[in-house]
Amino acid sequence: MLIHTVIFWLRPDLDDAQREAFRRDGLESLRAIPSVGSLHIGVPAPIPPRPVVDASYTFALTILFADVPAHDAYQVHPIHRAFVDNFKARWERVLIYDAA
Repeated sequence: MLIHTVIFWLRPDLDDAQREAFRRDGLESLRAIPSVGSLHIGVPAPIPPRPVVDASYTFALTILFADVPAHDAYQVHPIHRAFVDNFKARWERVLIYDAA
């Protein structure tokens, strides 16, 4: 199994409709990629602040893949490529963690 976590910080000048479109039309579209095992989209949880918790991001995307080849197929899939091409202008920072 491979756990692919992507943290997005969207540009602060985006309005609520643009942020929702990023989630609905962008992140949600990734569910259709055949190699995606499961997919979760989240926002910072409303927990009490702690020094070790970074809640400054806009969206967190977590995808479970069966293995590294499934992840690699996702990376080159046309839906993933279209997501990056169509939405990269909306984020100011992205951080990725892949864990096996």
